[in-house]
Amino acid sequence: MRQPLIIQGALPVECEHLASQLTDVEKETVGGWVFWKGLYQGFPIIISKTRMGMTNSAAATAIAILKYQPCAIINQGTSGGHDPALNVFDIVLGQAVCNIGAFKTPKRQQGEGSDSLTWVEAFDVLPEDETDPEPIAIRHFLADEGLLSAAQYIKASYTQGKVVEGIIGSADVWNNELDRIAFFRETYGTVTEEMEGASVAQVATQFNVPFLALRVVSNNLTNQQGYDAATGQACQDFVFKVAYQYLMQL
Repeated sequence: MRQPLIIQGALPVECEHLASQLTDVEKETVGGWVFWKGLYQGFPIIISKTRMGMTNSAAATAIAILKYQPCAIINQGTSGGHDPALNVFDIVLGQAVCNIGAFKTPKRQQGEGSDSLTWVEAFDVLPEDETDPEPIAIRHFLADEGLLSAAQYIKASYTQGKVVEGIIGSADVWNNELDRIAFFRETYGTVTEEMEGASVAQVATQFNVPFLALRVVSNNLTNQQGYDAATGQACQDFVFKVAYQYLMQL
């Protein structure tokens, strides 16, 4: 029996269109997390609504891996651009994802204020040496080569924007400060940000499950492009093609 491929989306706008495309659907709820099990073009697919944020997505991923033993996980959805060259509806294939919300701040005395642009020491939440009390490093979780190859193979089929590779940043923070966004781009190499991918990658890595983060740019403060809700469905339509291509390759 084939192992299912899991496609994740945090919010209804990022996953319910996917679920509606499945046949022979069975809906399961575990705690606060919803899973739709079904078939797409004859292949077993599970759509997972992770809910928003790093903790929710990590928990949903661990549950999904233990309960369904997936062959791979694609985490997708909307995101805010860090690169002014990206337009709304462009899709970013995450060659890597990184946690942009884990860092060690410099010491300042009371009354000296706070300046996030000086928070330059990134904290590695999955260090190789767990005896190190201060594992300072920027960790990039690399995409699975097979999943990334499948996405690259079908990228020409996407006509609502361009498809590029880049580094996706994740954190339980919604960044609206342009200087801070520029800092992440320069320091971490990010081209867009969201609130789930790095935590999913962290869990998938520990279970040795192939992983890809994929994001559509739904708004971009760096070039004054506002939010467009239709980007969510555009991304979901594209990700089904990626999933199908990957499963065909197996």
